[in-house]
Amino acid sequence: MKCPFCGKDETRVIDSRPADDNTSIRRRRICDSCGKRFTTYEKVETIPIIIIKKDNNREPYDRSKIEAGILRACHKRPVSAEQITKLVDSVEAEIFNMEKREIASREIGELVMNKMKDLEPVAYVRFASVYREFKDINTFMDELKDVMNKEVEGSGKDS
Repeated sequence: MKCPFCGKDETRVIDSRPADDNTSIRRRRICDSCGKRFTTYEKVETIPIIIIKKDNNREPYDRSKIEAGILRACHKRPVSAEQITKLVDSVEAEIFNMEKREIASREIGELVMNKMKDLEPVAYVRFASVYREFKDINTFMDELKDVMNKEVEGSGKDS
């Protein structure tokens, strides 16, 4: 590993530990030439995944698109940035665990919706309304009724 300060490749690892997200290794290094310390991260290389869109076009997987959709759905809702990051991490882990080279965007949307149901009901309905492209108010109301029934069932368990 080349030193970012002096450019020499006489560096060594002085500490290794899992990074905060537990999907990479954080390594503290020291340069034997200039004595400066720096940090590197080592992450498993994943196979590139192609997303098959609704119109059958294909594009490379982009984590930020999932995150942006969730952020829009959670706008002005009591959901922290940490919760959103964990949700995206969870969806992404499931995508990579499928070990497919191509995956339909609808599969990703279903993964997100399943996880959002447990996170925040209003954000879930917002995401579902865009993702499922509700055609009329009745479709929207049917989804709302499902969410409300689950809320009532969930609150009955605590008593």
